[in-house]
Amino acid sequence: MPTQNVLSPYTLSGLTLKNRMVMAPMTRSRSNNEGNVATTLTAEYYAQRATAGLLITEGTFVSPKAVGFINVPAIYSEAQVEGWKLVTQAVHAQDGKIFAQLWHVGRMSHPDLHDGELPHAPSAINPHAKAYTHQGFLDTVTPKEMTVEDIAQTVQDFKQAAANAEAAGFDGIELHAANGYLFHQFFVGASNQRTDQYGGSIENRARILFETLDALNGVIDYSRVGIRFNPSTHNLFGMVIDEQTIPTFEYIIKRLNEYGLAYIHLTEPFTDVSEVPFAAPEVASHFRPLYNGTLIINKGFTKEKADRVIAEGNADLVAFGVPFIANPDLVKRFAIDAPLNEPDPQTFYTTGTLGYIDYPALSA
Repeated sequence: MPTQNVLSPYTLSGLTLKNRMVMAPMTRSRSNNEGNVATTLTAEYYAQRATAGLLITEGTFVSPKAVGFINVPAIYSEAQVEGWKLVTQAVHAQDGKIFAQLWHVGRMSHPDLHDGELPHAPSAINPHAKAYTHQGFLDTVTPKEMTVEDIAQTVQDFKQAAANAEAAGFDGIELHAANGYLFHQFFVGASNQRTDQYGGSIENRARILFETLDALNGVIDYSRVGIRFNPSTHNLFGMVIDEQTIPTFEYIIKRLNEYGLAYIHLTEPFTDVSEVPFAAPEVASHFRPLYNGTLIINKGFTKEKADRVIAEGNADLVAFGVPFIANPDLVKRFAIDAPLNEPDPQTFYTTGTLGYIDYPALSA
């Protein structure tokens, strides 16, 4: 058997991927229009990068209550679905595969984004972070604790968003359960101090995720559903690792073996947690033995590191973020060991074409 590496093909739940390179979901804030609709500009951006084995879109909001960032293309209205059709058609025309990442930020928002109302969260605890509003980055506030009815509505919002993604022509969806957003907030004790069926025990704190998955049954095949986790997030976005954090993710990921998902998408720690009690400093190697399906790993990978993690068997696919922003032809550059364009962080969240579709590809 030939050695498998990041440039080798892969079969993902019946989808043939040209390589094992995944474009990670990254907020780009280009939908500065009424209704926050994906446009032909969005379509060009993703089509430029369709040589990746799999594209995962920027997080797309499942409802108005889910919003936590300006100018993000959402997926809860008919106009938004039509906008995303431009994207999927453009990617498929380049023989690409694309999943929509479904997003609810929970408390990582601001009243300015909700007509003055408080954002929703598992518990009324301020994450002491920043939310990107029309006035720039503003301090988060203490959110409204969700009622059981709010939670049930949120589950239905994800169900409808999955149906909308199907209607828009996506090859699948990814539930965003990482990086301090709503699902993650339910999982972690620092953000979830509920005493009802959604708090306290590990099973209770994971309940909303499995209720959402169960609601997707009949809407989209589980083989077209992925989930993203960042288990070792610590002192970021209001997340704090305690003695139950990693066991909670272990419980979730082992239980997900029952669902036949497309993949789980894990992120290595954003910060050094090697000295943090109860953390898992090496996420891929920690969780790989627990999950039988496809595992994607992300965060700071080079081509060499990606080849190594695949060869070691700790991941099947590797997601690249910022390198894909600056290098629409990242796959080709890896294939011929060409140098990479340098990204411009000043244009990551701006509007227009600058720093979006104008990074040069290699000449023929």
